[in-house]
Amino acid sequence: MSAPQTIFRTSPLAVLGAVAIAFCATPVAFAVPFGELVYLVPIAMVVWVLRVRTTVDDEALTVRKVVGQRRVPWSEISTLRLDKNRVSAMLSDGAELPLPSVGLRDLPQLAAVSGGRLPDPAGEES
Repeated sequence: MSAPQTIFRTSPLAVLGAVAIAFCATPVAFAVPFGELVYLVPIAMVVWVLRVRTTVDDEALTVRKVVGQRRVPWSEISTLRLDKNRVSAMLSDGAELPLPSVGLRDLPQLAAVSGGRLPDPAGEES
């Protein structure tokens, strides 16, 4: 029996930000020719929030982008690369795979779900 998967994603509350942008853009949308195109920005934000995520289980790591997804088995991940608030998986072939919606605060949970394949950075502070 496999362990349950963990999903890292942007909070759905971010959709409220897109709604606020659409509301504030309404005067511009009706004031200028082709102003309705301003609504493409909040629509893109909603699509991004609802689509982009990183799913982790005991067998693999799946990165889903706006268009497409990639599933990488743990055997192909050599280490993680940490930059400010961005986490990327370094693959055994040298490629770098950014992990959307995974932040530095998520590393202990990511290590736990990996089944020991990734070290827990909180456990290294001895």
